[in-house]
Amino acid sequence: MNKRNFIFIGLFVFLSVFLGAGNAKAVSVGDIVNFNVDSGFDVSGRTQISSTLVKTGARLYFYVDKLWWDSQAQAKQSEILVDLDNLSNEFDNNIYPKLTSTFGLEWSPGIDNDSKITILFQPMNSTEGGYFREADGYIKIQMPTSNEREMVYLSTLNIESSNLKTVLGHEFTHLITFNQKNKIFGVEEDTWLNEARADYSSTILGYDDKYEGSNLQQRIKDFVENPSDSITDWSGTKYDYASINLFTQYLVEHYGLNILSDSLKSKLIGIESINQVFLRSGFGKNFAQVFTDWTITLAVNNCTENSGYCYSNQNLNSLRVNPTLIFLPLAGSSSLSATNITKNWAGNWQKIIGGSGNLKLEFSSLVGLNFQVPYILYDKDNSYSVKFLQLDNNKKGEINIQNFGTNYKSLIIIPSLQTKTSGFDGLDLIYPYSFTVSITGNGTDPNQALIQQLLAQIESLRKQIADILAQRGVPNPQSCSQISSDLYFGMQNNSEVSCLQGFLKNQGADIYPEGLVTGNFGNLTKSAVIKFQTKYNIIQTGFVGPLTRTQINKILNGG
Repeated sequence: MNKRNFIFIGLFVFLSVFLGAGNAKAVSVGDIVNFNVDSGFDVSGRTQISSTLVKTGARLYFYVDKLWWDSQAQAKQSEILVDLDNLSNEFDNNIYPKLTSTFGLEWSPGIDNDSKITILFQPMNSTEGGYFREADGYIKIQMPTSNEREMVYLSTLNIESSNLKTVLGHEFTHLITFNQKNKIFGVEEDTWLNEARADYSSTILGYDDKYEGSNLQQRIKDFVENPSDSITDWSGTKYDYASINLFTQYLVEHYGLNILSDSLKSKLIGIESINQVFLRSGFGKNFAQVFTDWTITLAVNNCTENSGYCYSNQNLNSLRVNPTLIFLPLAGSSSLSATNITKNWAGNWQKIIGGSGNLKLEFSSLVGLNFQVPYILYDKDNSYSVKFLQLDNNKKGEINIQNFGTNYKSLIIIPSLQTKTSGFDGLDLIYPYSFTVSITGNGTDPNQALIQQLLAQIESLRKQIADILAQRGVPNPQSCSQISSDLYFGMQNNSEVSCLQGFLKNQGADIYPEGLVTGNFGNLTKSAVIKFQTKYNIIQTGFVGPLTRTQINKILNGG
């Protein structure tokens, strides 16, 4: 503990004693208390709400927003009280003993000198299930908005939901973390690792054992939509929770739950705390190596060939990402270049197929960046080997594969940026990396003429479909005059995404070779947007924002 933190905690104890904090108050069902709340979560944007104490349990106080509670019929209130009684029992008999035995105790009797934890139900935005405020753990002279309680906040939308116990376990883990890190060591945990432990609590508590409707099922669904989300760059989106949950599932499955618990009971935070546990445990691994193994796992996930590159959990053993596909002409020589962007600790998967001959892949990034580039080579029998591209001092490297297309049928490269290891306080910057794939052909493929004929027939059918739609008065999804909204990865069944895809297709095969118009903004569309942005000197994000829309609309309108 550094001197500054020591003085801060000492001052905190002094003020708590001499300014009256920590005096337990008698409470009774029906008491009305005003609580400070987070306006960003509250459905009405309030900073303070009036609440009613509706129930007390062995370890919990249950307060509910007074306006919301009074609006409920008496019969509904009775049903809710039964649900809260069940939640109280679940907390006493499962949540509290399992999580405290794993991660350690919360601060008790704590700042309010009361061993019971306060739960406040408030109407929240539909995307929120609950939250925890560190401010409540400090006296008001330090944090004027403090409620001076050990407490968590839950949404009234979930008050009768079977998943309420999952949310309570998640938020209670944050309360434990506050004691184990902030109180004991005077440090604040990195948000991504704090959330990793909290979100994994549903697995510890057995709530993910029944897969249907579980937290794990939702995380997998969200992850598949956006597998390249950074696990450390935290903005609280569903993709942040999905990526960190699936990484934590892999981490614990292969190295044990102590990785989470021992790193919590350390004065170090984030990646440094995990590396400390790895060093002491003698696994011969570190965080970076495990992260790299995880990205490989998401490509192969096969325990029979390599137990290090798989999930054994039956709900995860079929999970695989769909890499961005790069098609090479089946015959002759060709070359293709791509520039992508990424953040630290994000997986990226590109799969090269097609071609026949000797393949060379040249990779490069900026000097000063630490990229790891494992690659997976599949042979004609679908067996794979994992290797690692070695980068020189200029951050360049190349892969050479003889007889690609005959002896080997596909290549997957998985670049990940691993430069930043601390200071994850705000949004991370994005960084570029580039690669060029070239192949020297082995002659003419006898099937090439047939393939070209089939492609021509497909294009003819596309035109016929467009003509039929036009005759029936159905707008051609590839035709539009303007894009008026921001478009981004993960959007589905969106007419403006269809417009975007039609526009990108019309820019030529060097921008959008696949030419698919689906209305779904996936990896292929994102890659095409980045190529378009590169062509017009727009920052390469894959996000269709104001600058990109302006350029697109200019071209659409003949500019």
